[in-house]
Amino acid sequence: MHTYTPKGREAEALQQGKQWFVIDADGQVLGRLATRAARVLIGKDKPQFTPHLDCGDHVVIINAAKIRLTGSKIDQKMYRHHSGYPGGLKEVSLKSLMPKRADWVVREAILGMLPKNKLRAHRARKLRVYLDAAGLERHAGQKPQPLAI
Repeated sequence: MHTYTPKGREAEALQQGKQWFVIDADGQVLGRLATRAARVLIGKDKPQFTPHLDCGDHVVIINAAKIRLTGSKIDQKMYRHHSGYPGGLKEVSLKSLMPKRADWVVREAILGMLPKNKLRAHRARKLRVYLDAAGLERHAGQKPQPLAI
């Protein structure tokens, strides 16, 4: 059995038919929001999904500062990165990040759910995260449709 792969004009048509979706993060659980947004960015819900082509849509997330976390993640979750030098491990708690960089927390949760391949950077460029609803005005020309979680 052969797998069908769109080529030429059909593949270009997939690239042209991108939609814009807006997700309101007010009161939403971070993990559930991130999985839904990642599926839309990848294009998994489309009938013409092809793993090696970027068939996903654009996602705009508003009200990222009002995201909800379950359990005791707000106290226990740590974000770590290393400078590359001995003793260069840096740790920042989620509790200290939420008031300052809530949009970064939401973005990192979504990008962590994307496949680690060559399409990841291209898919990441189609994600926009804003702290409040004022960010939606920037994308009024694209006419984003609300996406239910």
